[in-house]
Amino acid sequence: MLPKLSVITVVYNDKKHIEKTILSVLKQDYPNIEYIIKDGGSTDGTQEVIRKYENRIAKWISEPDKGIYDAMNKAIDMATGDYLLFLNSGDLFYNNEVVSKIFADHSNVKADIYYGDAMIIDEQGKELGLRRHRPPEQLSWKSFVKGMLVSHQAFIPARKIVVKYDLQYRIAADIDWCIRIMKNARKIHNTHLIIVKFLSGGTSAKRRIKALKERFQIMRKYYGLLPTLYTYFVNSFKTLFFLIFKGRMM
Repeated sequence: MLPKLSVITVVYNDKKHIEKTILSVLKQDYPNIEYIIKDGGSTDGTQEVIRKYENRIAKWISEPDKGIYDAMNKAIDMATGDYLLFLNSGDLFYNNEVVSKIFADHSNVKADIYYGDAMIIDEQGKELGLRRHRPPEQLSWKSFVKGMLVSHQAFIPARKIVVKYDLQYRIAADIDWCIRIMKNARKIHNTHLIIVKFLSGGTSAKRRIKALKERFQIMRKYYGLLPTLYTYFVNSFKTLFFLIFKGRMM
């Protein structure tokens, strides 16, 4: 039997992008998707877009939350799938067959986590290239000592090993979440697929600094001080290279 995949979209006031994300999910040819949308109480017309498709959405709610990770935790409570995938507003599946390809050999693989790659796109949908951080051939919780090598959107854990996001982190809780889940996993499977597309977005300097601090705190907790300092030195050099020569950070 094909596993049920709970695809979760968290959104707040993003009428501009939400419809593309919804259609990306609804066009999948995989027959066992539970689609869940958690809206944070949007007032810009986002809810009206969601209502256009609500007969094809398994569950959706609109209520205030304490930020994106609190919203994700609420959505986890709503999910009944065998696996979870977060495809938030603005994110897209890479193509209409990708979920079917992920689980094509599930009866033999039966992984606790499936993972793949992610393509960066601009507002017009033009592909800008794959993420700078590339998925390792074999992923483990120790892999993230080199940074977040797998995009949050291309990380598909089994519901039975999923944990809640730690709300002490406001920006980088997804890194901590992935690491804790990988520590619970016995089998992690590389799909060798580009699973998602996500928008290249600008980040304010203030938010970027806060994100770096949170990531440092998380990585130091799991990997120790010296490996974390080394990773930050290497990644800072790579980030500078990408900014100078490719005009992007991812």
